[in-house]
Amino acid sequence: MADPRGFLKHRERQSRPSRPVPVRIMDFNEVYERNERGLVQTQASRCMDCGVPFCHTGCPLGNLIPEWNDLIWRDQWEEASSRLHMTNNFPEFTGRVCPAPCETSCVLGINQPAVTIKQSEVEIADEAISRGYVEPVLPQRLTGKTVAVVGSGPAGLAAAQQLTRAGHTVAVYERDDRLGGLLRYGIPDFKMEKQHVDFRIDQMQAEGTRFYTSTEIGTDITWDSLRESYDAVIVATGAMVPRDLPVPGRGLTGVHFAMEYLVQSNKAVAGDEVPDQIHAQDKHVVILGGGDTGADCIGTAHRHGAKSVTTLAIGKELPTERPGHEPWPMDPRVFEVSSAHEEGGEVQWLASTVEFLGDENGNVRALKVAETQYNADGSRTPKPGTEKEIPADLVLLALGFTGAEQNTLSPQLDVEFAKRGNIERAEDYQTNVEGVFTVGDAGRGASLVVWAIAEGRAAAKEVDEFLEGSSRLPAPVKPSDQPISLSA
Repeated sequence: MADPRGFLKHRERQSRPSRPVPVRIMDFNEVYERNERGLVQTQASRCMDCGVPFCHTGCPLGNLIPEWNDLIWRDQWEEASSRLHMTNNFPEFTGRVCPAPCETSCVLGINQPAVTIKQSEVEIADEAISRGYVEPVLPQRLTGKTVAVVGSGPAGLAAAQQLTRAGHTVAVYERDDRLGGLLRYGIPDFKMEKQHVDFRIDQMQAEGTRFYTSTEIGTDITWDSLRESYDAVIVATGAMVPRDLPVPGRGLTGVHFAMEYLVQSNKAVAGDEVPDQIHAQDKHVVILGGGDTGADCIGTAHRHGAKSVTTLAIGKELPTERPGHEPWPMDPRVFEVSSAHEEGGEVQWLASTVEFLGDENGNVRALKVAETQYNADGSRTPKPGTEKEIPADLVLLALGFTGAEQNTLSPQLDVEFAKRGNIERAEDYQTNVEGVFTVGDAGRGASLVVWAIAEGRAAAKEVDEFLEGSSRLPAPVKPSDQPISLSA
C-alpha cells in the first residue's frame, strides 16, 4: 500500500491548481494545470488501501485505485499506467471530465477529505503519454469478422478499440466532420483540449481501427446496407434529442438549445468559420438548467464577454456538502461547484420560466419567471403572484436530453425504443434486431463519460462472444448496473 501513515500525516486535500480567473477567461485553454510530482505523490500516499475499497464500487470501470496510488507514491509511473489502462481505455478523458463518484465512496471520506483519486488518474495518464508509455496495442490475430460502430463518442471509441484489439476489423462511422462525438463538440476546450482526443484517434488508427467522418448512417448509408456489410453493428449515437420548454415566446430569436451554442463555439475554437455564430458578447445571458451542460455554457459565455450570466434552476437549492439522508458511500445529490461557477454569474433556485418576452423585432428581451411551488402530487408549477422579469438577450436551454434520435433508426432498422427515449436492449447489450447492439447514452440515456467507456468495454465483450462464441475481453458492467445512489 501507499505510506501506511500517509492519511494521518497529510490530512489536507490538495487538488490540481487552476489558472487565475482573470487570465483563463481570456482564452479557451484548459483551466487546470499540472501539479508538482511531489505533491501528487503526497496526495496519493493518503490512500489507505482499505480492506474493502469502496472506491471500486463507486467507479463503473472498476478501476484499481489503491494500486495506482501505491505505485504513484513509489514513483513507478509506467506500472501505474499499466494498471490504469487495464480498466480504462481513456483515463485522460475521465480524469478531466468525470465527476468522480469514486471519491464520494472513498473510505477516508467518512471523516476526512477524500483521496484525490481523479487527480491521480489524470496525472498518471498525462505522465504516461508524455513519457511514451502509451503505445498502439496490435491484435495477435485477425478473426476475419467485421464490426461497424456508429458514433465516435467515448462509448463507440471504447467498444471499437476493444474489438480491434480482439482481432476484428472495425469501422467507426461519424456524421460530423471530426471524430470524438460530444468529447469533440460538446465539451469546451477549457475542460478538455482536443489534443487528447486526437492522440487516442491516432493510437486507434495505428492499431487498425478504420474511421469514416461526414457519413450519416440512415442518410448516406442505410441501416439495412450497414447490416448487410458487417457481421455486427454497434449503435453508439448518444442521446442527442434535447428537452424543450414549450412556453409562450419559445420561437423568439435568441432562444437556443445549449448544444447549438456549445457546438458552434467549439468549432470556432478549432478554427472553423461559423456563419451567424450564436455569441454572448455584450449580452445578458440566461441559462435554464443547473447541470454540467449549463455550467459549460456559463464558462463559454464568460469567455465570449457576456454582460451578465444568470442560471435558473427549477428545483430547490442543493447542498454543497453531503446531506445526512445520503450517507457514505452513496453518491449524494449535491451542487457541484465547477470552475465555471468560480468565474462569476448568478444562480437562482426555485425559478420556473413562465414566458419568453420579445421586442418589436421578434428578439428575446427578457424572461418572465415565477417561484416554483411543489404540489401534493409531487408536481412543480409556477406560484401565482410571484412573477418577475429577468433581462435576457440570449437564452440557452440546458434542460437535459430525452433520448436517442429515432428518425432513421426506427423505420430502417426497426429497433425498439423505451418510453424514455433510449433504445431497448438486453443484458448482452443486443437490441431486438439480431447482431445489432447499443451502448452508452443511446441505450442508457444521457449519462457520464465514465459510464459510456464502461459500457463500450462491456459491449465489446458481448459482441466478441456473439461473433466468436467466447471472449477474453473484460466486461466491467451490465446495462442494469446502477451507481450507489438513493436517487438511482
